[in-house]
Amino acid sequence: MGDYLTPSDLPQPKLKRTNTGFTPNQIIALDASIPESAKKLWNKYSQLAPFDSSLKNKQDLNQKDTVITNNERFQESFVNHVETTLARNMYNCDDLAAYLASAQTIRDGLLIDWSNTQQKQTIHDGKRVYYLSLEFLMGKAMDNALINLKTRDRTRDNLDLLGFNLEDVLSKEPDAGLGNGGLGRLAACYVDSLSSKNYSGWGYGLNYQYGIFKQKIVDGYQVEVPDYWLKFSNPWEIVRHEIQIPVDFYGYVHEEYDSNLQKNVKTWHGGQRVLAIAVDFPIPGYNTTNTNNLRLWNAKPTHEFDFTKFNSGDYVLSVAQQQEAESITSVLYPNDNFYKGKELRLKQQYFWVAASLHDIIRRFKKNHKTNWKILPDKIAIQLNDTHPTLAVVELQRILVDLEGLDWDFAWSIVTRVFAYTNHTVMAEALEKWPVELLGRLLPRHLEIIYDINYYFLKDVEHRFPNDRDLLTRVSIVEEGDPKSIRMAYLAIIGSHKVNGVAELHSELLKSTLFKDFVTIFGSDKFTNVTNGVTPRRWLRQANPELAKLISEQLNDPNYDYLTNLGNLKKLEHFINDDKFLTKWDNIKFNNKVRLANLIKQETGIEVDPTVLFDIQVKRIHEYKRQQLNIFAVIYRYLHIKELLSQGHSIDDIKKNYYVSKLSVIGGKAAPGYYMAKTIIHLVNEVSRVINSDDSIDNLLKVVFIPDYNVSKAEIICPASDLSNHISTAGTEGSGTSNMKFALNGGLIIGTVDGANVEITREIGEDNIFLFGNLAESVEEIRHKHYYEGVSIPQTLAKVFGAIESGQFGNPDGYRPLIESIRNHGDYYLVSDDFDLFLEAHQKLEQVYGHHGGDASDKDHLHRWVKKSVLSVANMGFFSSDRCIDDYAENIWEVEPLNQ
Repeated sequence: MGDYLTPSDLPQPKLKRTNTGFTPNQIIALDASIPESAKKLWNKYSQLAPFDSSLKNKQDLNQKDTVITNNERFQESFVNHVETTLARNMYNCDDLAAYLASAQTIRDGLLIDWSNTQQKQTIHDGKRVYYLSLEFLMGKAMDNALINLKTRDRTRDNLDLLGFNLEDVLSKEPDAGLGNGGLGRLAACYVDSLSSKNYSGWGYGLNYQYGIFKQKIVDGYQVEVPDYWLKFSNPWEIVRHEIQIPVDFYGYVHEEYDSNLQKNVKTWHGGQRVLAIAVDFPIPGYNTTNTNNLRLWNAKPTHEFDFTKFNSGDYVLSVAQQQEAESITSVLYPNDNFYKGKELRLKQQYFWVAASLHDIIRRFKKNHKTNWKILPDKIAIQLNDTHPTLAVVELQRILVDLEGLDWDFAWSIVTRVFAYTNHTVMAEALEKWPVELLGRLLPRHLEIIYDINYYFLKDVEHRFPNDRDLLTRVSIVEEGDPKSIRMAYLAIIGSHKVNGVAELHSELLKSTLFKDFVTIFGSDKFTNVTNGVTPRRWLRQANPELAKLISEQLNDPNYDYLTNLGNLKKLEHFINDDKFLTKWDNIKFNNKVRLANLIKQETGIEVDPTVLFDIQVKRIHEYKRQQLNIFAVIYRYLHIKELLSQGHSIDDIKKNYYVSKLSVIGGKAAPGYYMAKTIIHLVNEVSRVINSDDSIDNLLKVVFIPDYNVSKAEIICPASDLSNHISTAGTEGSGTSNMKFALNGGLIIGTVDGANVEITREIGEDNIFLFGNLAESVEEIRHKHYYEGVSIPQTLAKVFGAIESGQFGNPDGYRPLIESIRNHGDYYLVSDDFDLFLEAHQKLEQVYGHHGGDASDKDHLHRWVKKSVLSVANMGFFSSDRCIDDYAENIWEVEPLNQ
């Protein structure tokens, strides 16, 4: 087929090109360094005049074969994009340019599937799902696309032929700064599964220009700097300049009589208008041509430049409107511990849902005019947490104010369209907006909220006439200072289904936070959909060696198990196969080496890949209890030092007390969350002290990995021997990082909280290390703390003493953290669970044994590695594909569209 070459035709090492200009002599030297096979390929497709005069005549390139292969298509498109999209050539096409050209090439092919999918879905005219999430933590797009399209190997070969290494090219793509934690990563997994399972489904979010922030560690402290993830543009986005939706803020509401409708109608006259510009990201499915869409919004001003102000010399105000508009989509979750921050965050939420709702309704009316009664049969909208709750109000406003529908008819449509996912049982984490702020920014929406609340409370009063307190408890409007709107209550009232994200979480919602709504609406309105993760990214992409071993062991060369994750159960057949266990263990070791290299690169700290890797990476928050983890690390260090002072040798300590361990912690603290930042500082100071103490040899090291993101998670999760999911029982909705770690063969130490409960049920109690007080005891313990004080165990007191002595830097900075436990109620039960945590570590280290990286250690294989295999074998339930099927059947009432 034409001039198809193999990678072996190219000499090593691969050439390195830069984006700088060259002198004639430099070009001659560079030309001589480029392999003839690569030059031949470039000149075959180049539109530029070849440098080598012997190749000027393209007939010399043996193009007699008229059959064009997929390889040739890629090569030609790649070269064309280098020359016409990037305005470069063979000599100044560096790795970044190769990434951009490759991404454009892959996207070009992907858009054909995307267009065919949209056309097929439109012709089918079935029900479409719209997933509204303020975050979509997508990570890198190119590798995921190559895996889903099953073109990774071919792309590697073609890039080899063109003079590039795939891994070098992939490394040039930044993580998309469109999310922060588990909420956004869950949304990313769900849009992947919607495509892979052949559902008609779009995601809607915001196209943040700077993400949340890039985390730097300076003198042990978190410092936030802008995340310029778009500095080299984003080749995966399609900007839809033709889709511009005006979104209003402020202003006033005017009521007048409409002679056509023969009733009074209200009109909102906004005081500020911003344009929402659509940006589309194609989302390819795995093993299917189904390619759905993620539509994000950019905020732009209606008038970018005020010439009047400019001409009068007011240069700053001349662009003020542009800057104010664009600030809406500049940064994810602006710091909201001051008024302007709260206002901008509320602006973000309304801008996003208003644009999305008008886009959805525009699409509906295009096909169905004003046949509103079928709207719930054509549209299902999922609210991912409370952030998009204003969509409930906006749809009611569209139907009543703009389309002239009767209030009750409109409300019946609204409540059948929306469903709400709750992610937290902590009342303090549920969104509330001050009435004054909401009324000033969105005056008509506040009126509608009051009307919704009035009709709802009127119905409640009618049905429960003897329970006056119930009205106060379930009112959307919370009387207080300030008076606030409870967004979770609005979401419940405006939705036909409410789901939690793990069995324990969903039951706690019904028995605590939302028990009054269960009384009012009945238990059928409340359901559970336990979270999941996509195995395409979190096994095939993150851990290719393990994914390949599984495919070989299951005799599944096409990796079909990635869409039928229950097939992992067959791995149990090999649980006594020492050869298989050794391969499994070697892969884990290789992944630990990869993480050790990342740690060296990010922190300069050298770590030993033969030790136990004990990892906790997630958003930094007191309820996730990174403080419990680092306190335990400090205790371990103090105890090792004590044993050394008593004359114990390092070998004796390893044999009788502790295995050698690396403790890794990573995650971002919200900019305004002082206590979380204090935890980060403590971790870094503990790392500084322990890692510089040569007396403990390699018994213990501590690392804080900065700027934790999806790409780093893809290296961290496969390397984990042990992962920490240690939230206070009854606080974590689900957790999904626990699933990622377990799917990659890392064992879990965790509390009986969130999805840990279901993971335990699936993989077995012998393959997870649980500890801590149970959810049903938490409130009783907190009550005891409040009235009787907190009892600090000796072990924890020793840790506090070391911190307060200045052993880990100035103790004044840690005082609030310690006082929150010792004298302020210990809300997250650190003191109560501390010794239980230490005991759990003692048990698991006996299982891990003193492995030391020797794959021939049969005890380690038969104890720890077996548990690792059994963990992976029983993770089939936690695929996001199963989640989407659950939503489709029980909440959205949609079916896949056959390909």
